Amino acid sequence: MNFSSDKPKVYFKTFGCRTNVFDTQVMMSNLKDFEITQKENEADVVIINSCTVTNGADSTARGYINSLKKLPKDPRVVFTGCGVWTKGESLFEEKKVDSLFGHSEKENINELLKKEERFFQAGDLEHIDETIVEEFVGKSRAFIKIQEGCDFRCSYCIIPYVRGDARSYREDKILEQVTTLAANGFGEFILTGTNVGSYGKKQHTSLAKLLKKMAQIKGVRRIRMGSIEPIQIDDEFKEIINEPFMAKHLHIALQHTSKDMLKIMNRRNKVLSDLELFEFLKENGYALGTDFIVGHPGETDELWKEAMENLHKFPLTHVHAFTYSKRDGTPSATMKPEIRGDVAKIRYNELTSIIEQKNLDFRQNNKQRLEVLIEQEKNGKYIGLDQFFNQIEVESPVDIVGDWIFIDDYEAKADKNVAKFK
Repeated sequence: MNFSSDKPKVYFKTFGCRTNVFDTQVMMSNLKDFEITQKENEADVVIINSCTVTNGADSTARGYINSLKKLPKDPRVVFTGCGVWTKGESLFEEKKVDSLFGHSEKENINELLKKEERFFQAGDLEHIDETIVEEFVGKSRAFIKIQEGCDFRCSYCIIPYVRGDARSYREDKILEQVTTLAANGFGEFILTGTNVGSYGKKQHTSLAKLLKKMAQIKGVRRIRMGSIEPIQIDDEFKEIINEPFMAKHLHIALQHTSKDMLKIMNRRNKVLSDLELFEFLKENGYALGTDFIVGHPGETDELWKEAMENLHKFPLTHVHAFTYSKRDGTPSATMKPEIRGDVAKIRYNELTSIIEQKNLDFRQNNKQRLEVLIEQEKNGKYIGLDQFFNQIEVESPVDIVGDWIFIDDYEAKADKNVAKFK
């Protein structure tokens, strides 16, 4: 990456998921004739890596585009990411942005930005990147993209239509990526993708095999994964869950805990088998997170009550909860009955309060030593994540940013753990 001072300055604004975080790093790695700035008001060019998972995500991106008008250098605005396929044409025609390019074109960013004329290059939905990312600007953990796209067709989700069908990165490329980043000092790796658990299925390999090979690379200390599906945790994966390189936290996408709602959402998972899986993982010492959509069309009072009764049975510690937001172009967008916003908000608060209490109980009852990677210093305290994906705030007389530390004694507060490091 280039940080010289005589080149046009480019600022990246990334919305959405970890996959977008990685995609931004791919773009940064391919900039040769531009300087990267982390200060918006210095930018000659602003690259917006967009999310389009909901209509609200599109609105957020539009709001950000409008806010750029007040920047001192009146930067050129270039739009990329998933939103290219849903709102790109209208943004381009309305001249809200200067230019656009799709996922498959991001490795060509240097040549694209050198063009003086406006451009709209959507590309295709079959591309796999070849770039080896050597560093992560402003990050202490490394994100590794192992696959792209999704073969599932959940009724509420637009992502397969903007990221394409599931396809895996070559194993040798992934291992080269990990080796490079480990040699540059990264010890924790987060595997990302549109549907991480589908890795390898068209290449006669698997996520478990990849994890074992990654763990053999010098410098790899801990591996986390993005969201995976319950049906993707097979016997081969279960065999490695107690390996020392595995973070003791998995994020498994349930989306709902009502049998009928899962059918409405065209989900592949089943409540009873989900519960069996979660109990098995809990018995093996795991903290467990999930995604959950609240207020999806058809979510009656009776189905919500059933869902919450089931939720109490799940040994969950984390939740990424969404209030349903209509996404044009999906089957759910035309489903009835719709759930009123005030009802959905009440349900959202009920759900998150249940999981917050479960998380506190987990942290208070934990007897294991915490292994923490300190990521940043904030207001005189050091912040990091333990193996269970719980945040800890540490007092220390010395700078420990980027260090791995062990914590035996801590206090579990409502939203985080706190400790002193001597």
